[in-house]
Amino acid sequence: MTGFLVVGSLLLALAGAPLFAVLAAIAIVAFIGADIEPVAVIVELNRMASQPTLLAIPLFTFAGYLLADSGAPKRLVRVSHALFGWMPGGLAIVSLLVCSFFTAFTGASGVTIVALGGLLFPVLLKEGYPERFSLGLLTSSGSLGLLFPPSLPIILYAMIASISVDRLFIAGILPGTLLILVLSLFAGRTAILNKIPTQKFKWSEAWGAIREAGWELPLPILVLAGIYGGFFTATEAASVTAVYLLIVEVFIHKDIHFKRELPAIARESMVLVGGILIILGSALGLTNYLVDAEVPNAIFETIRSTISSKWTFLIALNIFLLIVGALMDIFSAIIVVVPLILPIAMEFGIDPVHLGIIFLTNLEIGYMTPPVGLNLFISSFRFRKPVLTLYRSALPFIAILLVALMIITYWEGLSLALVRLFFGADL
Repeated sequence: MTGFLVVGSLLLALAGAPLFAVLAAIAIVAFIGADIEPVAVIVELNRMASQPTLLAIPLFTFAGYLLADSGAPKRLVRVSHALFGWMPGGLAIVSLLVCSFFTAFTGASGVTIVALGGLLFPVLLKEGYPERFSLGLLTSSGSLGLLFPPSLPIILYAMIASISVDRLFIAGILPGTLLILVLSLFAGRTAILNKIPTQKFKWSEAWGAIREAGWELPLPILVLAGIYGGFFTATEAASVTAVYLLIVEVFIHKDIHFKRELPAIARESMVLVGGILIILGSALGLTNYLVDAEVPNAIFETIRSTISSKWTFLIALNIFLLIVGALMDIFSAIIVVVPLILPIAMEFGIDPVHLGIIFLTNLEIGYMTPPVGLNLFISSFRFRKPVLTLYRSALPFIAILLVALMIITYWEGLSLALVRLFFGADL
């Protein structure tokens, strides 16, 4: 009977059944096979619901959707272009910065590509950037902000790994900045080779753009200063952000109509949250079984028999996570994989905060990795281009980000320097 259910679950997955249903079915089968009541799956769901950090997910998601559906994208593009348009590759750098900002708040690369792609793609082409470069830039930018607070994957990783979300928030700043920097250098090189004109810096335009976006620009500072200044927790920061943006976009800028548009935005954002929570609850039951069955220990013993070096393990980990990132959405990957690799990584002396940054960077790159990276298909749909065209467009960006990944992986201080500065040397 158990074998029949396992085969049935696999067939459901191949037939396109929802991921949460497949995960829940496998968890129930596993518990029944171990003579344990399958109610353990619901117990894990209840345990998850009791975590106060969980409240941050719907609040930050709602805040991100408010940004995406308002006039904020145009205002932020204008201010970024006014400040950086004089640089070689200025508009491409603007695209990287604005997309990173939006992905950090929505936690979903698809929202960024859909919301900003139509705005930035024609402008990049008009400026003279090659089409293939522009497609690759926007496809890679869609997931570029996942290391910056208040990214939902960071919150979710902190919950699953049982570590401080405050430390993960600050740990991602320098690695995330490195990713933007290396792509900005590539953008500048492309602009020079294609003789893309720059614009003269004008104080009047810069000041006008800053004034127009004056309500949105302080938002990241408000979140970080509030958390690390001790004024509120990460969950309370989510509440402050949601209320702040609600007031700004609905009542100050009046980009969103309170009765006609706000309910639809709230509904759409909560559909995403509901999907995350259903997957989370189902996957936690499965990971609970895997941990109880000592699967991580078995994996570690297998690895230890073939890998003895921490550095070799990190290479194998990166390859594994890149494959996972290309095959699974980031939320499912965090829930299922983190409990398996965390104890193994700690046996090799890898700090769990540093592991989180490595994990999220890999999955961020996996979003754009052929053949099934999610960003590739979203971009193919958004820009109406064959997916093979997106494959070719993304490859140079993937290569550059892989170099940055190696730096992040093997330079632990890049992830932990700010953590040690704010929280002390004892992690």
